[in-house]
Amino acid sequence: MGSEVGAQAARARALAVLRIRGRALAVALLPAAAAVILVAGGTSDHLVGPGWDAARAVVSAVALVVLLAAGVIALVVARARPAVSPTVPIAEDAAPDLYRLVRDLAERLDVPAPSAIALTPDCDSWLEDRTHPAHGPPAHEERDELAGAAGGRHRRTAAPVLVIGSPFLWWMRVGELRAVLAPVVAGTGPSAHPDIAAARRFVRGLDAAVATAADRGRCPAFRLACAGIGWVARLLLRSCRQHAAEMERGVAAAAAERAQAVDYGVRIVAQEQVGLAYAGWDRLLTRVALPAWRMGRWPSRLDAGVVAALTELSRRDRLAEGFASRLGERPACDLLEEPGTVDEAASLLAARLFHGGPAECGPDWAPVDWSEYPEEVVDRKWRTDAARLHRVLDALGVRRAPDPTAHDPNGPTLSRVLDHLTTPPDADADTQATSPSPGTPGTTPDAEPASPASVAPDAKPASLDPAAPDTEADAGIDADTTADIDADLHPDEDTPRTATLAARLSAELAREEAAAPPAPVPGASPSGQAGPDALWDVDALPLFPLQPPRTERELLADHVTAMVCCAAMDTAGAQPGLDWLDGPALLVGGERATDLTPRVLSLVEDGDPDPLRAWLSDLGIRPEKPVRLV
Repeated sequence: MGSEVGAQAARARALAVLRIRGRALAVALLPAAAAVILVAGGTSDHLVGPGWDAARAVVSAVALVVLLAAGVIALVVARARPAVSPTVPIAEDAAPDLYRLVRDLAERLDVPAPSAIALTPDCDSWLEDRTHPAHGPPAHEERDELAGAAGGRHRRTAAPVLVIGSPFLWWMRVGELRAVLAPVVAGTGPSAHPDIAAARRFVRGLDAAVATAADRGRCPAFRLACAGIGWVARLLLRSCRQHAAEMERGVAAAAAERAQAVDYGVRIVAQEQVGLAYAGWDRLLTRVALPAWRMGRWPSRLDAGVVAALTELSRRDRLAEGFASRLGERPACDLLEEPGTVDEAASLLAARLFHGGPAECGPDWAPVDWSEYPEEVVDRKWRTDAARLHRVLDALGVRRAPDPTAHDPNGPTLSRVLDHLTTPPDADADTQATSPSPGTPGTTPDAEPASPASVAPDAKPASLDPAAPDTEADAGIDADTTADIDADLHPDEDTPRTATLAARLSAELAREEAAAPPAPVPGASPSGQAGPDALWDVDALPLFPLQPPRTERELLADHVTAMVCCAAMDTAGAQPGLDWLDGPALLVGGERATDLTPRVLSLVEDGDPDPLRAWLSDLGIRPEKPVRLV
């Protein structure tokens, strides 16, 4: 370990963690020491008598129980499998140039080289210790892949694994990647110090013991023992938490200080690309990949999609114009022998982590290429949502508006949706005037509204009665202010028809998801070794959900939008498309329709179809014509 200030601080904190471990061992040995003293006093005729004999028996029994408990806890801490990040391993023969770059970087930094390289579908890079027996490769492969001929000794290497964010390889240039990885690789120096390595192993063992004790799938007797083990492990973790955090900060400070001597100027520029890649990756996952995952398709070239998304961003954003000029330089993905294969593996892992998809391809979980995305994902998504919307309308008893000129007069139409969600004139006033008492049977939200002739002439709201006191006028509050206050007090109020339809849609979607077959849990590999999924909790998938569950109003808006897009494709010649930054897009005359969302929200939230009808009329979309569903 070098003489950096951070490295010395990290070692001091590591020693503090080890002292806590020593104190815990001393507490466990204290009853045994007392028992030894009492037994030795009895054999030397110094501590004799009935009282000392009873004390020896009690203390010896307590010491035996404490030693047994301490041994069990120590065994669990040592054998518990620490958490490991899900990654895509990269062998040296699959990326010799990348291994050579990392080896050269470690040599320039004068630190040990990482033992291996792995990729993660995220915009981050770090070192991960995988020296635990549960994480290691088979015995015949235990060698340091980056250390050359000197790494052929038969022992488990102590160097950590270098984990690189896969989007970095596709968006960054080779020089930028080297500059970004320099502080990460420099961390292998402090990590190799025996005190820091021992402190990290102790903390990881405690964390793994807590996770093991939290497993409830055991009999009551083991569950009680696990509760005690978990209590002790959590107590020790709380005691060394601050020291462990400061130790890691010291290691990071030491690595950053050492890395300043390598590509420091390039690193300042490369940090801008890190933020840009993160923004593009997040947008690609939430807007483009997530709709495909929900349709049972996973894009097989997500990392290549990051480049397309950020290139599109540079075209739209004048501040990002300079970023596109970098694309003429050599990308870091050229350091891989087969970038497409690695991209596909990282894309499948991203689908597992962020959506919880299966680990292998199948009839309901197939890869999709970007060229097939509009037809395989966008078109199917819109027609599936439109079909679900009409199934719910059928269940609610909403009648169809037949078109005698159509091939299928009773087919699904957009007019049916527009008419159902449209709020009739003075609907609120009619509802207040004709609403039955709580004990009187009334109409359902989907029943047709009462005609004006069926309403008594004098049945009108109190605010329209000339004899009613004008309290708002007396208070100096105008109608616009009152509307603003009502909107602030009731921001999420929907019309009765909208609320009912949205609730039924949400219930229908929940039933479909519950009826879907669960993803198969992969077992052990044919070689008998534990598969990659055995190193992390498969039951917790998705580990990193991209978005919270959609609200009922958002679901309804999405389904109405899908119905509008289906009508546009079937009656006006529109096409499904892919926008790299916004996901599924409707192309009308080769141009993306960007003004549809506010018109759909006007219908869904306010029951006002006029903006949407005007938009449909301008584009020549005929809502009365039946559309094709899946």
